Amino acid sequence: MRWALVKVCLAVTAMVVVAFAVPLGLVIREMAGDRAFSGAERQAASIGPTLSITTDREQLTRAMAITEPGSKGWMAIHIPASDEPGTAGQAQEIGIRRASVEDVEATQRIGRAYTAKAPGGSVLLQPTALASGDIAIVEVFVPEEDVSNGVATAWLVLAGVGLALIVGSVAVADRLGVRMVQPAQRLAGAAQDLGEGKLGARVPEEGPTELKSAAVAFNSMADQVVQLLANERELAADLSHRLRTPLTVLRLNAASLGDGPAADQTRAAVEQLEREVDTIIRTAREQRPQTHPVPGPGAGCDASEVVRARMEFWSALAEDEGREVRLAGVDRPVRIPVGRPEFAAALDALLGNVFRHTPEGTPFSLDVHNGEDAVIVLISDAGPGIADPEAALTRGNSGERAGSTGLGLDIVRRVAESTGGDVRIGHSVLGGTEIRIWLALHGGRAERTGRRGHRVVRRGRRLVAGR
Repeated sequence: MRWALVKVCLAVTAMVVVAFAVPLGLVIREMAGDRAFSGAERQAASIGPTLSITTDREQLTRAMAITEPGSKGWMAIHIPASDEPGTAGQAQEIGIRRASVEDVEATQRIGRAYTAKAPGGSVLLQPTALASGDIAIVEVFVPEEDVSNGVATAWLVLAGVGLALIVGSVAVADRLGVRMVQPAQRLAGAAQDLGEGKLGARVPEEGPTELKSAAVAFNSMADQVVQLLANERELAADLSHRLRTPLTVLRLNAASLGDGPAADQTRAAVEQLEREVDTIIRTAREQRPQTHPVPGPGAGCDASEVVRARMEFWSALAEDEGREVRLAGVDRPVRIPVGRPEFAAALDALLGNVFRHTPEGTPFSLDVHNGEDAVIVLISDAGPGIADPEAALTRGNSGERAGSTGLGLDIVRRVAESTGGDVRIGHSVLGGTEIRIWLALHGGRAERTGRRGHRVVRRGRRLVAGR
């Protein structure tokens, strides 16, 4: 495209230069000739008054010397024969004749100025009336160099101007071509990179209007591709993680089967299934783009209803293991800006961790606090706790809990962050771990009082607990 634009501009400019320069050069040449012959006519006319008075050779020679600057010998006078005393009836030629006799006689016959060719140039033959009534011919020689004087210089100037115009137009066309081609090349390169799996490929939104619109569309498409891939990976990981809930039940039931080959095979199969689920989760979440779902208008669910439903599911297992469960704050509707499947998956991940990582008989509680700006969900247990809460909150970190993929808290944190909230791990009054989920109702700052007088303050991306 760049060279095509340069070639088109070169051809158009060259045609324009030729169309104007050639006629202008011819006009300059004609003007130079007219200037030379105009000077010759003035010289011929200046000798006319002297001829009208006398035909004496000596006087005419002096007059020619005065009329012709530099005495170049380019002027001649042809006086026909006459009966005037002193001329003996013979014709006279004063100066050097360069015109042919035929041209002189033809001028005398036609009675008007005549231009004829001569060796080395041209001659102007000007008829002039004498006192005797005869016609004398004044001849003025115009050399060829006078006719073309300044023409070559003018043509060189025209050629230089034309060449400068052509070079300038090519330079401008090249710059315009670069301005058009570079954004197109960047767009093509980014499209190739995106096709090769480089999801971070983007192009600057600059250049001509059309290419700028194409760049905006490409960047938007690339963002959508990244979002779709991220959603697919998160969906695969979340769905796989939700299998942990029934797997936990199967593992605990298999543990109560006692001894025997069938019981051992069942426990081995459950462990293998857990390992396969862990592998699926890790593979799906590996090198995923860090994107967070944004709830749309009207999205959300009743947290109290979801908590009651999930606790009804887990209560049978808690009863089998002799765990005391306390549930609070779910006697009235509590609306949160999180979809039911996501919130249920987050609860199952936390409750599954309680059953997985605390001994049988360990009590736990689940409280829901509803405020004007936020909803706080607290899950507390009397287990051994988490040695490094900060590490457990790190994405993909398993913390101190053996056998965990570390994705349970990752799911919970993504759910909280989708509302503008956060998650914090601390020590509960039961002696174990307390996980506080802060769900913002309006995506802004909030300060609410949780249970046991703890004040939850939003500071940046963290929750700080205090008395």
